[in-house]
Amino acid sequence: MAKVELKQPIVQEISGKLQNATAAVLVDYRGLTVAQDTALRKELREAGITYKVYKNTMVNFAIQDTIYADLAKHLEGPTAIAITEGDSTAPARILAKFAKAAEHLQVKAGVVEGTYFDEKGILEVADVPAREVLLGRLFGSMKSPITNLARVLNQIAEAGGADACTPAEAPAEEAPAAEAPAEAPAAEAAPAEAPAAE
Repeated sequence: MAKVELKQPIVQEISGKLQNATAAVLVDYRGLTVAQDTALRKELREAGITYKVYKNTMVNFAIQDTIYADLAKHLEGPTAIAITEGDSTAPARILAKFAKAAEHLQVKAGVVEGTYFDEKGILEVADVPAREVLLGRLFGSMKSPITNLARVLNQIAEAGGADACTPAEAPAEEAPAAEAPAEAPAAEAAPAEAPAAE
């Protein structure tokens, strides 16, 4: 069997994983201990993220002419790829957090929601809270005004309803300022005296 035929299923596997992915992140895993690698794989698997090491040439073939094509320039040295179809920020977040404890793990680059990010960009993406956290904050901010309205309506009901409420008095209208009297026209100049008779 030709080498190309052997490689084709692997390329198709990578392409299949990337087809519906919301994010893919590349890392250099050199120097990780077996225990660290096992712990990282477990954490990613529990988050629904596929984490696998492929030959760089296979990944390169799979990402050609796709939104992941910009990752090709990072396919040097030992490279693992983390792919998810779920929370698009999860791979970046988990890998960046793990890299703080395991200094040998280095985030290379990634594509999140169709946008390419270099190492610095992926680390910024990692700071974005999980989708559930963002939704919780959104619902919390929406709930606050409703809670305040309910509290006010409850106070009105406890006070005996709308009939018991006294309408606020409208501020008294200020009387219009007395208009200043129109200025009297300047006194006409007295007629010049007739010249004295000589």
